[in-house]
Amino acid sequence: MKNLVLKGTLAVSALVLLATAASASTLDDVKKKGFLQCGVNTGLAGFGAPNDKGEWSGFDVDYCRAVAAAIFGDGTKVKFTPLSAKDRLPALQSGEIDVLIRNTTWTLSRDTQGFDFTGVNYFDGQGFMINSKKLSGINSALQLSGASVCVQAGTTTELNLADYFKANKMEYNPVVFEKLEEVNAAYDSGRCDVYTTDQSGLYSIRLTLSAPDDHVVLPEIISKEPLGPVVRQGDDQWADIIRWTHFALLTAEELGITKANVEELTKSDSPEIKRVLGQEANTKLGTDLGLTNDWVVNIVKAVGNYGEVFETNIGSGSKLKIARGINAQWSKGGLQYAMPIR
Repeated sequence: MKNLVLKGTLAVSALVLLATAASASTLDDVKKKGFLQCGVNTGLAGFGAPNDKGEWSGFDVDYCRAVAAAIFGDGTKVKFTPLSAKDRLPALQSGEIDVLIRNTTWTLSRDTQGFDFTGVNYFDGQGFMINSKKLSGINSALQLSGASVCVQAGTTTELNLADYFKANKMEYNPVVFEKLEEVNAAYDSGRCDVYTTDQSGLYSIRLTLSAPDDHVVLPEIISKEPLGPVVRQGDDQWADIIRWTHFALLTAEELGITKANVEELTKSDSPEIKRVLGQEANTKLGTDLGLTNDWVVNIVKAVGNYGEVFETNIGSGSKLKIARGINAQWSKGGLQYAMPIR
């Protein structure tokens, strides 16, 4: 009888422990430690890279700061973990980081292996870069048969590369490295003829080469690369916070809410702006997420709206000067579309 009681007690204790573990949230953990741990690139200019003082900047980095601002009202309450392509998802799965915002492609296999993508903050596609002096006369990827191609391990890029050459009945020699810095150095030193990765990355990497003007990005786009933030599956509230931070940045741009005018617009008479900025009477939109009702105000104060984040880091205000293209708002012919904040 005593054994039965003991076993019953242990079973109940186990259930309590399981329930406690299930109820523990990433948001609670982040608030408890006082900062967001954000996984970023090891060094991709315009998207995520540290300067000589160790200060991080970039498109993805600003997304990390936006999430921190939404939670704490302070975009500086974030720490950055630089991760290689191979290590990024294991680091998220293990809990080493709270969120991964590191030019990561949304695919079915990743989405069904314990991860959730919360949106697409940059629509991209894989391309090719060559040294035009070394490979003079080449103006199409279809002329690359027999070339050696530098590629990073643990990426969708490897698979797309194999598919493209096989589909076009071409031969190639893959030169594979785990770390981005190793791929960059190998290509710059001439160890391979071609560099392939997301096209946005090629424009960024070209700036770091010893003779940037010698290199050209070929016109072909061979894949769809929808890039966006990633979280662990099983914490819907946390996924919602990351997802709606993205939508908040897009909505702010759509409504003309900027870093310079957001404070002034908290006094706006526009019902939509008042609702988005948490100024509507009896609003619960922020608290429903587990945040304060001025969460969008805090995001925009920290990093600006989506357009400001884009232009400052990778667009017209940067060295990359990447055009908005399909990353323009839906109302301007692009694919970026925010769900309604209401």
